[in-house]
Amino acid sequence: MKLTSIISGLAIIGLISSCGVNTKKEQNAPQFEKGTFGYDLQFLESKDSVIVLRNGDAQVIVSPKYQGKVFTSTAMGLKGNSSGWINYKALSSTTLAPHINAYGGEDRMWLGPEGGQNSIFFKPGDKMVFENWQTPAGIDSESWDLISHDSVTVSMKKGMELMNYSGTRFKVALSRQVKLLSVTDLNRNLGIAPDPSVKWVGFESENTLTNAGSEKWTREKGTVNIWMLAMLTPSESGVVVIPYLQGDEKELGKVATTNYFGEIPADRIKIENGILYFKVDGKHRSKLGLSDKRATTFAGSYDAARQMLTILQFTKPGTNEGYINQLWEIQKEPFKGDVINSYNDGPLADGTQMGPFYEIESSSPAAFLAPGESLNHTQRIFHFVGDEAKLTLISAKVLGVSVDQIKSAFNN
Repeated sequence: MKLTSIISGLAIIGLISSCGVNTKKEQNAPQFEKGTFGYDLQFLESKDSVIVLRNGDAQVIVSPKYQGKVFTSTAMGLKGNSSGWINYKALSSTTLAPHINAYGGEDRMWLGPEGGQNSIFFKPGDKMVFENWQTPAGIDSESWDLISHDSVTVSMKKGMELMNYSGTRFKVALSRQVKLLSVTDLNRNLGIAPDPSVKWVGFESENTLTNAGSEKWTREKGTVNIWMLAMLTPSESGVVVIPYLQGDEKELGKVATTNYFGEIPADRIKIENGILYFKVDGKHRSKLGLSDKRATTFAGSYDAARQMLTILQFTKPGTNEGYINQLWEIQKEPFKGDVINSYNDGPLADGTQMGPFYEIESSSPAAFLAPGESLNHTQRIFHFVGDEAKLTLISAKVLGVSVDQIKSAFNN
């Protein structure tokens, strides 16, 4: 009894000591302001064993558990701004949400189409309304497999089985490699060498879709495509900038589709001289898109409050068999969709809101693949922070417009 009491007493002392050490560690843990990369890293590490790619202050958070997405990045280390939008509420929930688990992330791989007779988000026969809309689990809530990673790259994969609105079944294999980009990569892809005073981070996601089934994907039975979405933090001064190919509407069609969720108000969109400006403050739900004939391979945004220029670059093959139409309706032309889209979040009719956030999206062509064939789509995202005169040297070369022009787009 005496020996048992001594052992019990020592165990209690050990437990108290252990709790004291843990409390001390918690007290000594760095405290970061919300909105910083350090804050988001600590939050995500409490939910997942995330992978951090880093080269000095340039850092990127990747999560195989949360659908292989890049959650966020920074150009200025732990205390720098966190560029990606993160849904803290969704990530803290212990249950899955209906329709979509919008965890956030500034680079996630999805599949389309969202709407139409080839939709993979609606069951056959269902009316295409939000109550029936459901994101496939493999790109919404299920974890991906980690293949490998080092300090600057991570590779992941996921297998899925889908059925579209017309009843066609698909067996797909997805894979993606995320790579933190170097100065050499920056110069090769954008043809620029920023002033040394400009802080920057860039990463690339190389995304592959493979037909893992036994039948070819056809126009008649429907197919899918790679759909990349970048969810970013909005700002009162935020403006998306999309260069477009100029020309006669009779030949190229209208510059942009602007009525996805009702026509975009005139004070939130401006189209002139080969540049489309779109206000992204997270206060009005709206979306636009550019077709293959109008889109280049670039889009971007500027946040004057943070003096941050964002550049999105993506692959766009010179020849293709069409881009998938995402509209929620039975379509006359299901393979005449958009190459690039931008979405500004805002309150729904009932006053609720998921964000606020905004998105820049890019899509691959439709994937008419035979068994074993693959389609690739690469997207790169760069963030530059610094003096506006130095940032203009970048925006003018890549987007064809100065920072001052972007800032004044909605001030006239």
